[in-house]
Amino acid sequence: MNQLEEIKKWLKDTEEEPLEEMSGFFAKRIDSYEEHMSPWSAYYEWLGELIPKNAKTLLDVGCGTGLELDRIFAYRPDIAVTGIDLSQTMLDKLQSKHGDKNLTLICGDYFNEHFGENSFDVAIAFETLHHFKAEKKLQIFKKIYKSLKKSGVFLEGDYIAESNEMECYLFDELKRRKEKWKIPDGIFVHFDTPLTLPHELSLIEQAGFKTEILGCRGKENTPMIKAVK
Repeated sequence: MNQLEEIKKWLKDTEEEPLEEMSGFFAKRIDSYEEHMSPWSAYYEWLGELIPKNAKTLLDVGCGTGLELDRIFAYRPDIAVTGIDLSQTMLDKLQSKHGDKNLTLICGDYFNEHFGENSFDVAIAFETLHHFKAEKKLQIFKKIYKSLKKSGVFLEGDYIAESNEMECYLFDELKRRKEKWKIPDGIFVHFDTPLTLPHELSLIEQAGFKTEILGCRGKENTPMIKAVK
């Protein structure tokens, strides 16, 4: 069974489960979230290794409870981090773990919050941007590009659709479910809509970056992308 067939089966099994608003979804699962994300532990370690040694400032888009920051701070306890996330519950947990670090936390969505300009040496986004349409992702990538200093590095590891068919199917299914549950377009719900790797790379490059695929660590549908300003 390929990835799309597995997804179709899972969506059929969850047909009657209503979509949940994004911040509420994570607030309900705060106690189990870190265990749920443990299959990506190799990626968190990898991100710690990938942060440039001369980087002094870091932007974490979708920082959650700071699983990637656990490893980054282990390598670089002195780095100044700005983290943005939609869930205050998750930010509170991150603050409880790393309140002794140079840490600025912002609760808000990626489109309304200002990332700054020429402010960061490195930016990261891990398993957080696979909920947006292409045009919305491009907005985020452009904001990240502006936020970075010259030659700054953006590291993205995210869930990727295996085919154009899968990409289109998930967006169509999200639209159908929002109509079924009468959810307005302005409400941000938890439903995965990953893009294909060529589509993802194209958007990052349209934002101005030069991209490089670094590979995967045990999750073939989660490549690590390095993009340089």
